[in-house]
Amino acid sequence: ELKGINQIAVRSDIGLTFATGLRHILRQDPNVVMVGEIRDGETADIAIRAALTGHLVFSTLHTNDAPGAFTRLIDMGIEPFLVASSVEAVMAQRLVRTICPNCKEEQKIDRDYLRQINCPEHVIESGTFYHGVGCEDCRQQGYKGRLAIYEMLVMSETIRPLILKREASSVIGQAAINEGMRTLRDDGWQKVTDGKTTIEEILRVTMSDEHLKDE
Repeated sequence: ELKGINQIAVRSDIGLTFATGLRHILRQDPNVVMVGEIRDGETADIAIRAALTGHLVFSTLHTNDAPGAFTRLIDMGIEPFLVASSVEAVMAQRLVRTICPNCKEEQKIDRDYLRQINCPEHVIESGTFYHGVGCEDCRQQGYKGRLAIYEMLVMSETIRPLILKREASSVIGQAAINEGMRTLRDDGWQKVTDGKTTIEEILRVTMSDEHLKDE
């Protein structure tokens, strides 16, 4: 038990869904609410209105990236003005496999290939790339363990009007990048140059940032 914390386990077989559980929680006048997942419009509506009435609400959504959370909530039936007024920040994350430290070796990669996959020029020019060649320690996989890559979008006076206009997530994403947001792939490139993971892993778990570039 943790002092000051109450937990409700969702059990849909007895009618205790995320939505009904959230209603019960709000009757306790909590300071902070953590909803395991927003998976339907009813849960989204209650969570949004809880945030608007002074509660700090944390939850998860299934989207491709951070900007996609706004369009996902709107697709669930939440009015854009409610989304723009209640959401403070969105963090997206993906797990990538880490290179086995026991068989890690430097890897030479053709520059033309790197440009073909839109690898940043500064990474191409000065980055050092590694991979695992496989050993008994990693069962010949070349990888051992995982780490997260992140993308953090903070609500701003630039982002809010775009949500109100129901702009596509790509438009919202580009505006966030212009304000300094580092995308999942950007963070992935950093993890690659740090020698923690491989280019193949980053390409596997992230989308290209091409759709976010200015036309």
